Amino acid sequence: MSKASFIVTGGTPLYGSVRVGGAKNASYKLMIAALLGSKESRLLNLPDISDVDMVAEIINGLGAKAYRAGERTFFIDTRNLRFSKINQEYGEKSRASTLFIPALLAKFGQAEVPMPGGDKIGKRPLERHMDGLELMGVKFEQENGMLRASCKELRGCNYCFEKNTHTGTETLIMAAVLAKGKTVLENAAEEPEIDDLISFLNQMGAKIRRRSFRKIEIDGVEKLGGAIHKIMPDRNEAVSYACAAIASRGDIVVENARQKDLKAFLEKLDEIGAGYEIGDYGIRFYYKGPMRAADVETDIHPGFMTDWQPLFATLLCQCHGESIIHETVMQNRFQYVEDLKAMGAKIEYFNPTVKNPEVLYNFNWQDHSESDRHAIKIYGPTDFKGGEFTIHDLRAGATILLAAIGAKDKTILHNIEQVERGYQKIDEKLIIMGAKIERITE
Repeated sequence: MSKASFIVTGGTPLYGSVRVGGAKNASYKLMIAALLGSKESRLLNLPDISDVDMVAEIINGLGAKAYRAGERTFFIDTRNLRFSKINQEYGEKSRASTLFIPALLAKFGQAEVPMPGGDKIGKRPLERHMDGLELMGVKFEQENGMLRASCKELRGCNYCFEKNTHTGTETLIMAAVLAKGKTVLENAAEEPEIDDLISFLNQMGAKIRRRSFRKIEIDGVEKLGGAIHKIMPDRNEAVSYACAAIASRGDIVVENARQKDLKAFLEKLDEIGAGYEIGDYGIRFYYKGPMRAADVETDIHPGFMTDWQPLFATLLCQCHGESIIHETVMQNRFQYVEDLKAMGAKIEYFNPTVKNPEVLYNFNWQDHSESDRHAIKIYGPTDFKGGEFTIHDLRAGATILLAAIGAKDKTILHNIEQVERGYQKIDEKLIIMGAKIERITE
């Protein structure tokens, strides 16, 4: 299979506009949720990314039909869903596999899925999913990289997540909608992508309500139908283009960007002195002069999103003074640092003194090792220089691409498939705004 790379010639500010697509972290999950229905669903504004294509492939392999029908639209027809096992090959490629468990249990009383892979950004504990499902009557077995789940019937339960979990909350919501009785989820995740899932399921006939902060109630129903739903815009994509524009000293409009989804990010732009304007078209982002250093601590929603911190690091490299990024959500999310250092950035790792790390950090503190780094100091401003790099995960890859746009000389990026898991035609969109990017196939 041929591999593609980018050759980026930096030094050109971005100007123009870009339209963000549907949210990666909502899109393929809503495709899976559609399997809970007894009728066809139509999902609009789906991004054309590899994660969406892979989930469609899995759905088709299970006997149901997922197919494109118009621009950014997928139809999901569940009528011939007849298999309860997902091939092991999909486990290494994505973290989506466990999200199929609720639908397969609801349809067949059993599910066999591969243990998930995806980005290597630290352990993402599955027990937060499995403990809640066990309370709903599910039994698990694990063997040879496969996870088997079975139950006589799904039953409602009261469950409090020990730590915030985006995917765990989605998993238990999907399990609860067709369960017998009421389910109450406490300390549930608040991300807008979860509200998008709730909206879609309620349109299908589910009964889901947010009762208070981090509390969700679900009354199980006998069956769900289908629905037509438009996926929310991708807030990570919006931040990516915003950082690219400001770091390159450009001026762009990000169409469809929503202020309510980006509040913590916009507050940090105010702090460093970057420019933005909010309108009914979306948000304009622009460079308005020298920027000052700032400290960032990632947090669960509505805090500063962990997916944003690698992207924002590129901006902090252009700020005057010492900035600190403290990662509290993911165990290991500084894979991009060595590449930025190779491009000329002055960055140091350190571990802050924390009184109660098992409380502050959203990952399981017992999984922490001495080699993990939870914070960095960035000394700016930086004149990035080109280089040759292999991309290892989605956000880190986008970060190096952003730095390359503002760098001197050429940068070669290999394994760009990692970036294209989450960004639709990112090279084409950047080229239209003035970036100099050539795609080559090896």
